[in-house]
Amino acid sequence: MSVPVDSLAFWSWQLIAAMLLNAFLQAVQVGAYAARIAGVKTGRIGTSISLFNLFVTASRFANMFYAPMLGTISDRTNDALVLAGSLGAQEITQFEWKMRAIVFAGTFGTLVGALLLPAFIYLFVRGVASFESRGSIPRSLLRLFDPQVWLDVVRQIRLPSRSVLREFSVSHLPVKLLIGNVVVTAIQAIAIVASYYASILQPEVARTALSASGLVNGIATISFALIVDPTSAFLVDQAVKGERPIEHVRSMVFYLALTFIAGTLLSQLILYPAAIYIGDAAKLLNAVH
Repeated sequence: MSVPVDSLAFWSWQLIAAMLLNAFLQAVQVGAYAARIAGVKTGRIGTSISLFNLFVTASRFANMFYAPMLGTISDRTNDALVLAGSLGAQEITQFEWKMRAIVFAGTFGTLVGALLLPAFIYLFVRGVASFESRGSIPRSLLRLFDPQVWLDVVRQIRLPSRSVLREFSVSHLPVKLLIGNVVVTAIQAIAIVASYYASILQPEVARTALSASGLVNGIATISFALIVDPTSAFLVDQAVKGERPIEHVRSMVFYLALTFIAGTLLSQLILYPAAIYIGDAAKLLNAVH
């Protein structure tokens, strides 16, 4: 399968917007890991969870614009396929590479989010303190309009040194947590993208395929709820109680970010199988009356 050669036909502002939005979504999801360290450092687990949910809400708000961008790209490809008829293989190949470009942008966003973790931790800790002094999330958010706050955040950004990386030990972390995070991330990274890809591969069940991203995402959600979230929460609770040092939580967040990046890379391998799975499931649903 070759890379599309017609760059003018390949790129569009919708594709660039989708790539930027996906990069933002993945960076925010990695940044949300900082809430775990902030909860241990401040001893305010409940407030940290509230701020974590605020980050999740922001990413979902961005997703409101992300999905329509994919829809526009899909519609244009479908129109091209109608015109091309049986000669539409190039359009399908080009669409696949567009989807892969969007997924790769998510990997880049994940890497940026991981590098910004010190800044995210500082922002969470400061957010907890601001909420405690003001007693209101909206009033605390107004502090984000203060340039001095952002200058302080920028000062926290720094590349990790070798000495810092040596402090992150994997020996005390459950293997199932790290493997589970790779699997969950890989599936979540392509759930929506795979449904749009399936709608192009199986145009006769396109509407069913577009609404069936949950068939893929549901697996990741269940895995996250059973393995990743409770295990990481248990480690945080132990650190808050003093049963393990905060360095263990720092190591956990570091390796969760690392496995998050690995998961987005793995998602490139499962994009096509996931699209086939969604397309076949959509055909089966349409066949059952």
